[in-house]
Amino acid sequence: MRRSQRPSPSSGDPDPLPCAHGGPAHGLPGNLPAELNRFVGREDELADLARLLEESRLVTVVGVGGVGKTRLVSTAAALLEKRYCDGVWLVELSAVHDPELLEHALVDALGLTDHTSRPPRTTLLEHCAERRLLLVIDGFEHLVDACAELVRDLLRRAPRLRVLAAGRLPLELDGEALYPLATMTDEDALRLFAERATAVQPDFRLTERTRGAAQELCRRLDGIPLALELAAGRLRALSTDQVLERLDDRFRLLTGGSRSAPARHQTLRTAIGWSHELCAPEQRLLWSRLSVFAGQFDLEAVEYICSGSDLPAESVLDVLSGLLAQSIVLREDSAAGTRYRMLDTVREYGAEWLAATGDTERLRRRHRDWFLGLATWCELDWFSPRQGEVAARAESELPNLRRAMECSLERPEEAHLAQYLAGTLWFLWIGCGRLSEGRRWLDHVLEEETPYDSSRLKALWVLGYVAVLQGDPVAAISALTECREEADLVGDATASAYAVHRTGCLALVTDDMTRAQELLHDALGRYRELGELNSNVLMAQVELAMAVGFRGELDRAVTICEEVRDICEDHGERWALSYALFVLAFAALQRGRPARARELLGESLSISHAFHDLLGTVLSLELLALVTVVEGDAAEAALLQGAAEQIWPSVGLPLFGSAHYGAPRARCEALARHELGEERYASQRRAGGELGADAVVARALAGRPGKQREDADSGGPEAPGPQPEAGKTRKPAASPASGRGGPERW
Repeated sequence: MRRSQRPSPSSGDPDPLPCAHGGPAHGLPGNLPAELNRFVGREDELADLARLLEESRLVTVVGVGGVGKTRLVSTAAALLEKRYCDGVWLVELSAVHDPELLEHALVDALGLTDHTSRPPRTTLLEHCAERRLLLVIDGFEHLVDACAELVRDLLRRAPRLRVLAAGRLPLELDGEALYPLATMTDEDALRLFAERATAVQPDFRLTERTRGAAQELCRRLDGIPLALELAAGRLRALSTDQVLERLDDRFRLLTGGSRSAPARHQTLRTAIGWSHELCAPEQRLLWSRLSVFAGQFDLEAVEYICSGSDLPAESVLDVLSGLLAQSIVLREDSAAGTRYRMLDTVREYGAEWLAATGDTERLRRRHRDWFLGLATWCELDWFSPRQGEVAARAESELPNLRRAMECSLERPEEAHLAQYLAGTLWFLWIGCGRLSEGRRWLDHVLEEETPYDSSRLKALWVLGYVAVLQGDPVAAISALTECREEADLVGDATASAYAVHRTGCLALVTDDMTRAQELLHDALGRYRELGELNSNVLMAQVELAMAVGFRGELDRAVTICEEVRDICEDHGERWALSYALFVLAFAALQRGRPARARELLGESLSISHAFHDLLGTVLSLELLALVTVVEGDAAEAALLQGAAEQIWPSVGLPLFGSAHYGAPRARCEALARHELGEERYASQRRAGGELGADAVVARALAGRPGKQREDADSGGPEAPGPQPEAGKTRKPAASPASGRGGPERW
């Protein structure tokens, strides 16, 4: 076959060293096949392989079937061709099934002829001994032991030889540089799909109408190149939307690959099935059971859920390691520790095998029970120094927690477990910025008719809490009233206390400060009687401090929040602390201490953002904007207001529609408009709206880039006069005169 022109290596590619038989040849030997279509994307991976082949004599690319190993190593070898004056030689081993024929396959690939009675290994060793060549070995996994032995001998006897291997297993030789090949990036996957789609349907274009479906298709197919190319082939008969609709049966849909492709790549099922055939029986069993997980999972969960008499818990780690080695399971290190996952395509293949054994329902309920226990542990550990770890763990387990709720809702008699789970995850919905999803699940699980036990009552008060924060008072009062009435009927004092507490929170955000104080005092008394102390109890204290602070009782508000801060420090609590710091900043600014307010808000904002708590983040930004204009930087204040405005839709009703919470924004806007003028104020606000949450928080924490104040605690325009800040005494201080420091002073 005549070889096509290949892309040249980068200009920085080193010149080849002199060959054993003289200088570099003008016509380089080799047997790389011509490319029949254009290689798309993977620029970073190609650069990585070029670097690794400079550093190591053996580089092995591993990955799941269809991920693009063969095409990547072939393209990389072609780009590096001029480095190897004795050629780049491809050895395709997928069709070789007898280990005794392995050496013959290499001899044939190198084009060697030897009519003597010498063993083929001797011929190979003599040929490669002094030559500078690159041997590309593909599809060796079913011959891994024999292949590893041969490659080891070749590398020992041929010091100028380089080997680039591609397979589903590593060779596990000394000096091997392992390169796990990930699926394509979203951008590359879309480029590949579009190019292959154009090849089968010349008028195909990515338009506003087709782009969304194409992106979702790429995501659903995990960015696996083989799957994308097979899907593109279906566009001869189907639209992109139709292909997407049929992906629930992807193994039947994604067939009919190119006739020029290896047999194992003709269909997606064959590609994945090739890996399945290479697995030992216990590996196939674990693969099927791992399909009950959604998203990531950890070793402890696997040992509990997937073990049994046919797969002892103590053997799970070894079996899992085998699946990792074959790229069936992928390892991911995250904030939650070492985690594992399977690509959706691989998981669905395992799910078919699990269904065939009739064990799906048992495994799903075992999975559900594990994650019920995990949620219980996370809620208890939220009020501890491990709060950050709990947040990271819950975030990483969210797909599994969703699946556990779905499983519990499938049977009416188990619906209370879904209610328990949705209520127990209050810290995830509220503390980690998932109000919208929490509201969806709570509404959904409460649709089921169940007795008013502790699970249903908890889901009701958590729903009320979420609705309060979203600025939905009708839904909030409905859920909280139902919870309190039913809790009183069944004698559930804990649920009743929480319902009273959250009703007080509702009064707070709807500007009924008198009722808020009464209800929050009542709730705190109930908590003391129950011996309850956790983040919710601390938030009741913070909310009481907000209520009295809004009424001008700054000393009392500060005293309450200082006490909360002490308790948080004793228990390692950070989330409730961020809100206590917000109230302390509010009081500091009221007293004419903007520098102190900025310091407190910086700590509050840092904590809230770390937890992805959008409510805490946006409240801090709103107050920080007022601090900034008081310090004399109206332009930066307007920018912060614009950024906050873009965050509120992800939380709920901006500033709860509250006059008290809205007072800092109104005052900031008035001062900034006066200083900047209407046009510049609007321009700065638009600029802030274009910043993402991460960018604006980083900007706020770095300190304002505008004018520097001459006096750190000067009042600025119309700032309240300075007052001494209360110390850390836990005794309530005398209230200042009525109205002093109240919201009207903004």
